[in-house]
Amino acid sequence: MLTDSIPAGAILVTGSPGFIGANLVMRLLRELSSGHIISLDNLNDYYDVGLKEYRLAEIEKAAAGSPVRHTFIKGDLADKALVDSVFEKHHLEIVVNLAAQAGVRYSIDHPDAYINSNIIGFYNVLEACRHHPVEHLVYASSSSVYGGNKKVPFSTDDKVDNPVSLYAATKKSNELLAHAYAKLYDIPSTGLRFFTVYGPAGRPDMAYFGFTNKLRAGKTIQIFNYGNCKRDFTYIDDIVEGIIRVMQRPPEKKTGEDGLPVPPYAVYNIGNNQPENLLDFVDILQQELIRARVLPADYDFEAHKELVPMQPGDVPVTYADTSALERDFGFKPHTPLREGLRRFAEWYKEYYQL
Repeated sequence: MLTDSIPAGAILVTGSPGFIGANLVMRLLRELSSGHIISLDNLNDYYDVGLKEYRLAEIEKAAAGSPVRHTFIKGDLADKALVDSVFEKHHLEIVVNLAAQAGVRYSIDHPDAYINSNIIGFYNVLEACRHHPVEHLVYASSSSVYGGNKKVPFSTDDKVDNPVSLYAATKKSNELLAHAYAKLYDIPSTGLRFFTVYGPAGRPDMAYFGFTNKLRAGKTIQIFNYGNCKRDFTYIDDIVEGIIRVMQRPPEKKTGEDGLPVPPYAVYNIGNNQPENLLDFVDILQQELIRARVLPADYDFEAHKELVPMQPGDVPVTYADTSALERDFGFKPHTPLREGLRRFAEWYKEYYQL
């Protein structure tokens, strides 16, 4: 089993009621044979808290049949005393920091949320790792750091110094902070640039979920840049698989030619390596919503579609170069878009009892 190489100690997963966090915790609870998973989140109301509570309930179901202990702590990463107490009490071996204020457009009008969670919160995690050393810090970055880069596919070797949103700037800052702490304090850290994650029980602010809600309500959906957008949609199970593989292999601690430590630091893309045109994506989504009977077979889709200009902070294309992930971990995301959207549509029908 893939998770056999994960240490049988304590693992902290922040953002556990979030989309990626919940799926990671459930996978670990199903597959680990021992240990203790501590999960932490502030359960903010950026989107429907009921969905976060649903994911937490699913985690508790998985924990009930697992030999692994699970402890959920409701708290904020910006609370330094709380973060320090968690590290001090649990003697953590691996930290997976997925808690963050997400969303590009929300960052335009709510900057404070991003500074508190993504900057101060992440700094508190780094400081805790400094004073209570861990074997590996894995943290969420984002494809947003590539900004308006025109060279595709996006490679982790590309220069990413020109963010086009505050959200992207905070994620790039996470990578810079992690590098500094890796260099100064020898903290093995790996950043993961996620590309448009989707799937069952996903985030309602993401396009596929928001489109579905609007279409069901008979509202018009807006397709930005007049449909001339491409996104590297990555299915949630592929994201979790990538995280678990990375967790088990921290960057190596070694000494450079100058006799000084080489930062045990790495960054990888996790994307499908196959960008989809937004209009094609919406067409597949519509077909799968009809198939799952979320929408009626005669739904007038054209009457509910509007092509509009690009929004501030958005980018025309995301496209992951995953060659480094394949080289180092023997893995490449592979779930076809139709298969992933089919699973989402089936979940949506069941969750909303349609």
